[in-house]
Amino acid sequence: MSDKKTEAHVPPTLPDAKDIAKTYAEVAQRASKLLHEHVQRQMKHGVSAPQDELGVAQAFMDMMAKMLANPYKMAQAQMNLVWDYMSLWQHSTMRFMGMQPAAPFAAPVKGDNRFKNEAWEEHFLFDFIKQSYLITARHVHDSVSSVDGLEARTQSKVNFFTRQFIDALSPSNFAMTNPEVFNETVKSHGQNLIKGFNNLLRDMEGGDGQLRVKMSDTTAFELGRNVATTPGKVVFQNELFQLLQFTPSTTEQYKRPLLIVPPWINKYYILDLREKNSFIKWATDQGHTVFCMSWVNPDEKQAEKGFEEYMLDAAMVAVDKVCEQTGEKEINAIGYCLGGTLLGSMLAYMNAKKDKRIVSATFFTTMLDFSIPGELGVFIDEQQISSLEKKMEERGFLEGSEMAGTFNMLRANDLIWSFVVNNYLMGKDPFPFDLLFWNSDSTRMPYKMHSFYLRNMYMHNLLKDPGGITLDGVAIDLGKIKTPSYFISTIEDHIAPWKSTFLGAKRFSGPVRYVLGGSGHIAGIVNPPVANKYGYWTGATKDLPETADEFLASATQTAGSWWTDWQAWVTGMNDAQIAARDPVKGKLGVLEDAPGSFVKLRLDTQKKA
Repeated sequence: MSDKKTEAHVPPTLPDAKDIAKTYAEVAQRASKLLHEHVQRQMKHGVSAPQDELGVAQAFMDMMAKMLANPYKMAQAQMNLVWDYMSLWQHSTMRFMGMQPAAPFAAPVKGDNRFKNEAWEEHFLFDFIKQSYLITARHVHDSVSSVDGLEARTQSKVNFFTRQFIDALSPSNFAMTNPEVFNETVKSHGQNLIKGFNNLLRDMEGGDGQLRVKMSDTTAFELGRNVATTPGKVVFQNELFQLLQFTPSTTEQYKRPLLIVPPWINKYYILDLREKNSFIKWATDQGHTVFCMSWVNPDEKQAEKGFEEYMLDAAMVAVDKVCEQTGEKEINAIGYCLGGTLLGSMLAYMNAKKDKRIVSATFFTTMLDFSIPGELGVFIDEQQISSLEKKMEERGFLEGSEMAGTFNMLRANDLIWSFVVNNYLMGKDPFPFDLLFWNSDSTRMPYKMHSFYLRNMYMHNLLKDPGGITLDGVAIDLGKIKTPSYFISTIEDHIAPWKSTFLGAKRFSGPVRYVLGGSGHIAGIVNPPVANKYGYWTGATKDLPETADEFLASATQTAGSWWTDWQAWVTGMNDAQIAARDPVKGKLGVLEDAPGSFVKLRLDTQKKA
């Protein structure tokens, strides 16, 4: 064994307790002054008391009533917890005395980055704290998730918010029980906590009294300079969107242009972050004439714009303008997430109108059947939607930060608590990361549209039913869609669970290619071939299996990116090529350079970026 390896496994030495006490006293004194100043500022703005709009208190009251009705089961759970504590104590004592190998009694799951610092395993005290937490967390979760007789929606709510509670109480989130923070505090004489507290107050001030954790250095990026850099032009705009056409990078292009309908929850440039991971740049390099909608970040002026207007005055107009600009009568279309839900609805509408201009449709992580909404379903019931509608009616829209907060809670350890530790305990500035820069670039949702979407799609799941919803007087029937379609979903998606997207794919009557990618809602889609990551699963080329589980059981896994599979599929239907199309020479004219002005409005700065 080398000296270097031996040295790496020497447990860190605990600092003197008197030094720690002195350091924390100084921090507390200075923090108290900063907190007092902050409270005084907030009082001037009239901060209101929080309300239980999500019905969490009632859900836990119901859970406790059911739990107390079975005291034997409660006692058994408590005894199991005691026995596990005793086993851990015995294990830790033997390890401390050198009588047993250091295999942990309780270990974090693979991918849990909270305990990656070596001190969590090598130092006896921190290892004991970590394992005690993991044991307690497991027992708490098991106890509340196995309550007999609890209504399914209430059970889901209890499970979700119990996990939020468990994650919040992780020892990694506290200065005295996180070895990395502990050592940094001693090393810097508490300056990390002072800086962290200032970071905390900065984020609270920026959120008008509500904490909005800063995830990335927003000054490190500029749209059009180092993100959203694919060259192109804005060739059309109206109240709802700008239409971008990207400059060709090949001498010839496929005859059929490609229209991308992105979600209007966040912005289009998730598909154009950097040159090396930009789907838009890659598709352009493959010879596609790429158009992309860039949605307006709505305010009270768009309050009465509904799902119907987003289809008629935006997506349908985009189809018209792409055809007008290129002179073509057939196009390929892509819809991402909510943009895919709109695309599916529009295909059914166009089918009813005998409009056959979209000859192939691709759906990125798109839900059309909302039978399995995943954890987002926790936020969808009459009480919560009514409360949300009341807020939106007053303002005309749903504030972007509220939507972002909901999505972040789905992966709280990665998207909330890791930044709490980095920014507020370690006192560090957030790392400049393009994906998190995009994630922080929140968008609003118009009142009428969002209310329709939540009630008709998520709550009542009407889109899957023939004639379940009506748009512009047309009964929408997904079952009549015969357009060849490509569905790409991802196996770890928390927002559009792949088993739900699979149900939606089966609603179409035309040929469907269903592909399951690795990773999640964003990373699984933004997965360029050059990265050679994740891989994907494909199944039968004809009829889809009856269930999602059957699909996965019989699917073939392929290494690398699904992008190449999609390219073969979309060009396999028609590979005719023409001279490359320059957006400057099109019939629509040029309004401005890409990425355009709509995308540059940031809500956290309230000014053009």
